[in-house]
Amino acid sequence: MKVADHLKTTKQTLFSFELLPPLKGRTLDDIYHAIDPLIEFNPLNINITYHQQESIYRPAGNGLMERTIVRKRPGTVAIGAALKYKYDLTVVPHMICGGFSKLETEDVLIDLHFLGLTNLLVLRGDAQKGYRDFIPEKDGHEHTIGLVNQIMNLNKGIFLDPEVENATKTDFSIGVAGYPEKHFEAPNTDEDIKHLKAKVDAGAEYIVTQLFYNNAKFFEFVDLCRKAGIKVPIIPGLKPITTMKDVDVLPRVFHIGIPNELVKEVQKCKTNAEAKAVGVEWTIQQSLELKKAGVPALHYYTIGISDNIKQIASKVF
Repeated sequence: MKVADHLKTTKQTLFSFELLPPLKGRTLDDIYHAIDPLIEFNPLNINITYHQQESIYRPAGNGLMERTIVRKRPGTVAIGAALKYKYDLTVVPHMICGGFSKLETEDVLIDLHFLGLTNLLVLRGDAQKGYRDFIPEKDGHEHTIGLVNQIMNLNKGIFLDPEVENATKTDFSIGVAGYPEKHFEAPNTDEDIKHLKAKVDAGAEYIVTQLFYNNAKFFEFVDLCRKAGIKVPIIPGLKPITTMKDVDVLPRVFHIGIPNELVKEVQKCKTNAEAKAVGVEWTIQQSLELKKAGVPALHYYTIGISDNIKQIASKVF
């Protein structure tokens, strides 16, 4: 079954989590060490993030600098295949607009389909490091809905490559991102929900939210989605606080608010270990309330750290 099918039919709240690929030069063992402690909770799926390439400048001689494109983390095709066949679990690679032309996107999608990696989370992606605005590749997608439409065309057997004839239809199932506190680029919540609905109408089968620390924001978001006619499952995304700096850094990076009660508890901490413990307890309480409300799954952002997620999951699942 596809992730979307499990979400639509489940009678209980399921567990899933997301991992960041290791930096180039590291090995898959880093990922295995993060995954192994969480297998006992029977994860619905493991998401593998992807970040577009970066531009760096290196001396080229004669006092000039040369722009070089680097990719600091391996792609999701190889990692997804390794995890799928090691753990026999559903792996959900992230597909992003940034860094790919439409033809390059098609090639990646073909590789994923060959490997049976047919569950995708489709995102625009962040602006390239060092840039304020998102800039698509030449002949790339500027918005997520363009990428959703391309994938849906492949599911109909419609390829960009004109030499592909009598093509076999792909079988991709996709989720997209939602923002309980509004995407920071959207002018208002109504516009944000309108764009989200357009992605669902184009073929997205479920929504995974940006992280949040106030469940009331999530419940309000779900209500707005339902009133707008969005009927697909909506999965809350959670990330426990792990350091004392998180209460300052996370709002700037993710454009979210943090409840005053949580900020005060973290400010009492003398060490990152204490802050991490506060984050575990807060996320346990968040999770239990969301589970009681009947969410189909809880999705955890691990950033490659799983000991705190295991503590949380042991109290929730």
